[in-house]
Amino acid sequence: MKFSIIIGYLTFSLLFISTADAQFFGKKKKKEEQSASKKSEKKSEFEKYSEIVKKGTITDDGLFKTHMNNDKLYFEIPFNLLGKDMLLVSRIAKLPDNFGGGYVNAGSKINEQVVRWERRKNNIDIKVVSFENESDEESPIYKSVEANNFFPILFSSKIEAFNSDSTSLLVDVSDIYQKEVASLNAMSSRIRKRYSVKRLDQSRSYIESVNSYPQNIEVKHVMTYDADNPPERDQANTISMLLNQSMILLPEDKMMPRLADYRVGWFTIEKYNYNSDELKSDNYEILRRWRLEPKDVEAYKRGELVEPIKPIVYYLDPATPEKWRPYFKQGIEDWNVAFEKAGFKNAIIAKDAPTKEEDPEFSPEDVRYSVVRYVASTTRNAVGPSVSDPRTGEILESDIIWYHNHLRSYRNRFMIEAGAQNPDARTLQTPEAEIGEMMRMVIAHEVGHALGLPHNMKASSAYPTDSLRSASFTQKYGLTPSIMDYARVNYVAQPEDKGVRYIRMMGPYDEYAINWGYRYLPDAETKEDEKATLDKWILEKADNPWYQFGGGYDGVDPQSQRESLGKDQVKASEYGLANLKKVVPNLVEWTSADGETYAELEEVYRELGYIWRRYVGHVTTNIGGVYETRKTADQEGVLYTPVPKGIQRYALSFLLDHAFTTPNWLLNKDILDRIESNGAIDRVKSIQLYNLNQLLDEDRLIRMVEAEERYGNDAYSVIEFLTNLRKGLFSELYSYKKTDAYRRNIQREYVEIAGNYIHHLEAEDPENGILISDIISLMRGELNRLKNDLTRYGKNNDQLTAYHWDDLSARIDKILAND
Repeated sequence: MKFSIIIGYLTFSLLFISTADAQFFGKKKKKEEQSASKKSEKKSEFEKYSEIVKKGTITDDGLFKTHMNNDKLYFEIPFNLLGKDMLLVSRIAKLPDNFGGGYVNAGSKINEQVVRWERRKNNIDIKVVSFENESDEESPIYKSVEANNFFPILFSSKIEAFNSDSTSLLVDVSDIYQKEVASLNAMSSRIRKRYSVKRLDQSRSYIESVNSYPQNIEVKHVMTYDADNPPERDQANTISMLLNQSMILLPEDKMMPRLADYRVGWFTIEKYNYNSDELKSDNYEILRRWRLEPKDVEAYKRGELVEPIKPIVYYLDPATPEKWRPYFKQGIEDWNVAFEKAGFKNAIIAKDAPTKEEDPEFSPEDVRYSVVRYVASTTRNAVGPSVSDPRTGEILESDIIWYHNHLRSYRNRFMIEAGAQNPDARTLQTPEAEIGEMMRMVIAHEVGHALGLPHNMKASSAYPTDSLRSASFTQKYGLTPSIMDYARVNYVAQPEDKGVRYIRMMGPYDEYAINWGYRYLPDAETKEDEKATLDKWILEKADNPWYQFGGGYDGVDPQSQRESLGKDQVKASEYGLANLKKVVPNLVEWTSADGETYAELEEVYRELGYIWRRYVGHVTTNIGGVYETRKTADQEGVLYTPVPKGIQRYALSFLLDHAFTTPNWLLNKDILDRIESNGAIDRVKSIQLYNLNQLLDEDRLIRMVEAEERYGNDAYSVIEFLTNLRKGLFSELYSYKKTDAYRRNIQREYVEIAGNYIHHLEAEDPENGILISDIISLMRGELNRLKNDLTRYGKNNDQLTAYHWDDLSARIDKILAND
């Protein structure tokens, strides 16, 4: 019985304990479930991968996986690509007619910048990275360089989800392409103001396509804006355009940069090195160039021509007319001759773009492809931009832009500048052989830019002017030593010069520059190791003018000018002007066709006037001019030399005879009666006033004053110059001859220019001190001299001329009275 009681007690106890334990553990389990639930709630800030990448999502696998889900675009970014350098290139793919002016077109680049995708807790930032300032990470100054070059955040978005093995993350990037992100859209402040753009309409802005390739991602998106003043008035107050955003992974294996030298023309990237032992940051420049490395280094070392591992390939835009394609291809592949000087064969290749059947994914906007784009536009130009790695200067891609109406420019120039000498130029229907050759050389010029070469305007002065009249010389050497000069047509050749070349071509400087920039130096391990060899090559050519470089944009060096030809600019302009005088009487015949208007005649005639102005400008640069020869401190001789005063006097004599006299040769009644009822006087006034303003330019006069101080009697005296100019401009005053309307205009303009100097120069530029004061004194003195001469010689039998002299005298009195 006792045993039964004990058993019952134990059973009861066990039941009690079991019940209690069950209650206890039940509560514990509930707490654990609640805790797990809370943890689950905490994790819910990230979506499940399957909730984003679900049925119906369009996925493309490449650099990143991209997922398009209705109007949402997600990038699936591998962790191993976070923090990597990527180049983001923004381009216009399609645009409205007349948008942005003549040089904005399908293919125009908006911006390029290096970015990094970086994780910040549960967010992803796109940071814009700069490589301008640099320092070794081990250097104490590195922290300061880093602190003073903080990278801006272009875009930020939260992480949406992770893939199944947590090796990549998903981020919604829709807003990058559907909202306005700085530096990624085509609406600059200037464009906004021009078209009165009010806002982006997101309801009409969307992502059109996305493609992910192994090294890059291409996104096309439409942006639509409300605008009160769109480029075309019938566009319903709307501007829509298709943009293309390219993001390319920059090479991990960086190309070794090559140091630039200002003695050889090259597009460069400037950098600042804070590790320098100098007492300042060491700024230097590196070349922008393609990465050409020989397939067989040993054969290359032996001097054999070797193909590059990766040649430069250009595709022709499918829009390129069939008849012009051979000339485009020739212009591209002409550079192989120069690359052979650098040891490479087949370094640059031209191809037709693949058809949709051959490559359905080919796109001219794809940053993997370099394309010669043919743009349907009234713009008359061609350009050769490129995209490069700012870390090393490596050119990654380029698009040559050919505007359709550029043909018109060359047709007109050929007629105007070669019509007197070349029968093929005497028609608006320029023979295909000639216009094709011109196109070929334009493409070669633009490819030169895309290879890294800037304009070399000094090249045109390397050849003796009279050599350009020689058939044997021009056929062998062309018009200048470089295709990178502006020397489009041989206007120096005269009608009696048979067999000369009229169209520019590549020359010895181009071969020299490509060898200097592209020759592979296998024994060099750093950019500094190359410097001695590069310097040696320059010094070997330093005394030969064929290998000189000069930009030609400051208007100071007469041997470095746009559109000029030959070493003697005055003689070249005399030859050119002689040809223009032969062309004008024939323009009606050469430009007219039955049943057509005289619009073509008017266009060519007006362009001829501007070419006259250009020839005059080439001569003007000699006055107060300074020759520049680029040298470094280890070379003998000076860099700057004033133009000899004999040449300056010769130049002024030309100007007085051909720039400021009445151009009766241009005022052809047979032409004027066909194109206008009036306007010739104002047109000539405009051209002559431009030339006079250039001649009396403030900087030119300052250089002349300073040259007298520096060189004394060896300099061309500014007093002599102004005295001879005054006597030439007012020659009728001293000879008691009758003036005509054209001469009266230029004489009035001279007085007005001098008066403007006196009244405004000191107020506009008070920092130039003595030099400015000297110019004011010079102009006041010249007006006083002219006033005295008007009083002394102002009698004239022609009543209008006499009134004119009286009027000038009164104008001078007013200027001096208000002084």
